[in-house]
Amino acid sequence: MKTTANTVLITGGSAGIGLEIARHFVALGNKVIITGRDEQRLNKAAAELGNVTAIPFDVSNAESVEQLVNRVKNDFPDLNVLINNAGSAGLHNLAKGSGAYEIAADEMNTNYLSVIRLTEKLLSVLSAQKESAVVTVSSIVAFAPTQHLPTYSASKAALHSYTQSLRIALRETSVKVFELMPPLVNTQFSAEIGGEKGIAPSVLAEDLIDAMVNNRFEIHTGQTEYIYQLSLADPAHAVLVMNGLD
Repeated sequence: MKTTANTVLITGGSAGIGLEIARHFVALGNKVIITGRDEQRLNKAAAELGNVTAIPFDVSNAESVEQLVNRVKNDFPDLNVLINNAGSAGLHNLAKGSGAYEIAADEMNTNYLSVIRLTEKLLSVLSAQKESAVVTVSSIVAFAPTQHLPTYSASKAALHSYTQSLRIALRETSVKVFELMPPLVNTQFSAEIGGEKGIAPSVLAEDLIDAMVNNRFEIHTGQTEYIYQLSLADPAHAVLVMNGLD
């Protein structure tokens, strides 16, 4: 798939992985739209990137979704790349009764259900283009969960499953479906779980672009490839490794 002269919408594009993906697509000469819930941070990111459109947006809010979809249809009818990057994660311990249900409800809504809703509502725009793509950003924990992010892990496993189904469902359309699967990444988002030990978000952006060029639909960046292979060979061992128990 081409990686220039696209119209690209990136949810959660004001920081971390989303910001780096936006930076790389801008550099390649694409028309880029970034969204985020924090309007101040979003505007700061837009000023840093330069030639982008910034739209305040909450992917988990139905009214906000309708507003965004209507604007895209009116102002960006040539949209051909949707990158579902917005996410939510809650660090908690299932053994201590730390509000697991409330955390899971937020994570499942933001990381899974909201992706389904936005993708479905924009699919008519994407499929009208000669060449288009949906990108989901899941995680290494889709293959082996971690006890520190138990319900986040579950939401990303659900997203992985949905992405596989979507890819098959759209196989005879113009829409290609990619899944970016990060390991630990050095961003503010992952600071609580030792993100400073992770890879740079720019590595993920570069991997995504390379994968799109080469039609490599599952993108196992860094340690994700090791955990993926281990999960196939020995699922129980993969879980132990992810939790530092081996």
